[in-house]
Amino acid sequence: MRTLDEATDDAERKAIQDISRFGCHVLNVFDPDGALPDFAYSVGIASSTGAPEAIVVGLKRELGASVINTYNDRVRAGHRFSAGDRSAGFIEGFDVEFRTVHLSQIPEYFGWTLWWSADEPFTALQIIFPTTSGIWPWEPEASDWFRQWQPLLEQPFVPESAQNDSTHR
Repeated sequence: MRTLDEATDDAERKAIQDISRFGCHVLNVFDPDGALPDFAYSVGIASSTGAPEAIVVGLKRELGASVINTYNDRVRAGHRFSAGDRSAGFIEGFDVEFRTVHLSQIPEYFGWTLWWSADEPFTALQIIFPTTSGIWPWEPEASDWFRQWQPLLEQPFVPESAQNDSTHR
């Protein structure tokens, strides 16, 4: 965990203050070209509550941050979520499902959480949502676009260069 004395810039100070005040800081990551899905993730939930950190991929910034904040509010109130759980109240009109983030995905998606945790191990849950038709990304009816826009992070991380390599299996 970090202290304000260790902060090197305003962004780090804001993260430390948010974690101190709310138990969590939310990071929104987006591709300015729109080629990759937006994602939002938590920093500090594991250290403040003992619950897993959280990430949601494929939602616009405001909604992604809202989902992470709802998760934080619920775990701070004592609720615990596990892989496979479904819950309402994160996205109006839809349940979400929780899946464990594979450890190999952590460096790719949780940069600030790694900074905050100072190499203390943590776990993370991905908060997954269905299409407006109620189709989950793992279902056969899910479109390729939806699967790419909301990748399931429970799988081992495969670098993009390996994904494009036709000899890679």
